[in-house]
Amino acid sequence: MSDFTHLDKNYQAKMVDVSDKTKQLRIAKAKGKINLQKETVEKILSNSIIKGNVLAVAKVAAIQGSKKTSELIPMCHNVFISQVAVDFEVVDDGVLCFSKVVAVDVTGIEMEALTAVSVALLTIYDMCKAVDKKMSFSDIVLLEKTKQDL
Repeated sequence: MSDFTHLDKNYQAKMVDVSDKTKQLRIAKAKGKINLQKETVEKILSNSIIKGNVLAVAKVAAIQGSKKTSELIPMCHNVFISQVAVDFEVVDDGVLCFSKVVAVDVTGIEMEALTAVSVALLTIYDMCKAVDKKMSFSDIVLLEKTKQDL
């Protein structure tokens, strides 16, 4: 197997070898916000966005997105996800999204939690872009990452 020594160091890329690690219960929580105009928030709450129920679609998109993380992030391992939970808090100036992802595996699950939030917010953006030209994202962060021996 090639060790890539013939390549310029700036172009080397490889996944971290996790083959000697043991499975652990891993949990990650993330959050993010999409900043919206007040009128957009009202349309979401009254379910009058033409594309449909924004938060219901965003929740499904977040779950789907978390399961596709290793296909989107090149060096991210494929992790067997046990649970994805997504919740929203509608505030005056936008929507907060919270995710919790659980796995029993040999490597972390934080990328899946962050992807879930990001995909949810992107879905809200897509569904509301016809009515709000000033949307922006903020505070996409990992809140917590834990691992526990089984």
